Amino acid sequence: MQPHVTQALQDWYGAWSVHERAAQAAFTAALPALNISDPRCRCYGPTLRWQTPGEGEGKVCLDDHGRATIEFEHVPKEAIGAAMNKVFGADWFDEGPGGFAAAAPGEYHYEDESTYAEYAIDVHDDGTASVGIAYVKVDDIVTILDLLEQALAEHRAI
Repeated sequence: MQPHVTQALQDWYGAWSVHERAAQAAFTAALPALNISDPRCRCYGPTLRWQTPGEGEGKVCLDDHGRATIEFEHVPKEAIGAAMNKVFGADWFDEGPGGFAAAAPGEYHYEDESTYAEYAIDVHDDGTASVGIAYVKVDDIVTILDLLEQALAEHRAI
């Protein structure tokens, strides 16, 4: 490879590393319980995990295309409901007019054909929900994480 092409590619790798670190900083600013984790998940990018008794556990990762994914399990459904209602409004996923906080146990899915984003929320019998949101822009995931953190903080205060 020609030296100037090698240099240009190295510059791109350096910029990408800065992008990854900035995404991690945004994720952890929004949901402080997140911690950098090894090994990386199948996204091959930075992976952050969290586990808080009574609030759930999960991960956030950034793939090598700059898209973010969250996978959370056993999060209080009231917190998921509050966050999702602020982002999407109630009944976006056919969960009913009360949103996920009032949703019956079951699986709720949405696929965005224009962005290829995938959303899956499983409401469990025990009052918790699991959430999988994949291939979404970093700013969208940060918004969801921030709203979830706010909802969990309200849940902690109860």
